[in-house]
Amino acid sequence: MDVNGTVAEGFEPVREAFARNFGVLGDRGAAVAVYRDGRKVVDLWGGTKDIDGTAPWEPGTAQIVRSATKGVAAAALLLLHQRGQLDLDAPVGEYWPEFKAAGKERVLVRHVLSHRAGLPVLDRPLTPEEALDPLAGAAAVARQAPVWEPGTDHGYHALTYGWLTGELVRRVTGRGIGDWIADEIAGPLGSDLWVGLPAEEAGRVGKVGRIETPEHASGLRARPKRTVSEAYDDPASLTRRAFAAITPFPDQNDPAYRAAALPATNGIATADGLARFYASLIGEVDGGPHLFTPRTLAAARAEESAGPDRVLVINTRFGLGYMLHGSASPFLDTGSFGHPGRGGSLGFADPESGIALGYVTNGFRKTVTADPRAQALVRAVRAALSS
Repeated sequence: MDVNGTVAEGFEPVREAFARNFGVLGDRGAAVAVYRDGRKVVDLWGGTKDIDGTAPWEPGTAQIVRSATKGVAAAALLLLHQRGQLDLDAPVGEYWPEFKAAGKERVLVRHVLSHRAGLPVLDRPLTPEEALDPLAGAAAVARQAPVWEPGTDHGYHALTYGWLTGELVRRVTGRGIGDWIADEIAGPLGSDLWVGLPAEEAGRVGKVGRIETPEHASGLRARPKRTVSEAYDDPASLTRRAFAAITPFPDQNDPAYRAAALPATNGIATADGLARFYASLIGEVDGGPHLFTPRTLAAARAEESAGPDRVLVINTRFGLGYMLHGSASPFLDTGSFGHPGRGGSLGFADPESGIALGYVTNGFRKTVTADPRAQALVRAVRAALSS
């Protein structure tokens, strides 16, 4: 597989790992970008734009990044807090009165960001048509009773996170979260990153699909524990119900799905757009805005939740909206923070080394957190820094 793009001196291991993802791990089309101290040091792409196509991936090709969107949504809430418009320790119902129903009076904004709200499921899942209406999703969450006492435990809010964060932004600003992100984050950064894809950008986005790890690479695949597999197979489990909050799940290649703003699942980005976003959280990029103050950055990556996750059934660590370095999300080092997308994509930053990385792909796997292709790139960046 021919790999296109450039790497700065010393980052050659990333090119080698990226090429190996195609030759050994079955990538069809993908891109990776890395910034260090606000300067791009890796910009690579290869394969085909569409999972089942022949047109080549180009420098501006974008892909849906699934739950990597959550890190962008978290930034929206944290920036509103930074600007004095949102109190992280206030009850959600202070901004969204209808939310107080069904025992949720003590759910704090902080609980939403740290997956402690007790609302990972919907008793009545939304249809795909309902899911595209942000007001319908928010109304469903407002009616829902918590499945554990809010604030006492944590569990990944796979889909409901989007309606929770999106409605908070709407209640505070009067604007939809997709528009707010475009105006306040992506636009000022010059970042190719959207939550709600504009029609004029649709031609840049490739078709995604499922792929399997090649047989000859099976030894490199992370094998889930039996209890995790059982949880996904059990229709009554929180795991299965959390990921089924929309049933059936929409076609991710449907233009209507891509145009909707679902900040838990349907962000679309180039690898550079995702990396540039994370670089801006920890420093200045090309003279653009440095989004987080030191205080906000410290809050984003301070541990809020840790230990057995009631939904993912593995140990997870979360700050305010971001996964933290750990066994479920092995980023660069102990201070790293970011978010993977189920089945492939990854974005994160490491303030201590000044590194920010974005990886996007059109081939999704069964992995939820530590995809082997993304992890190969993380290891390569670590090797480049230590050489």
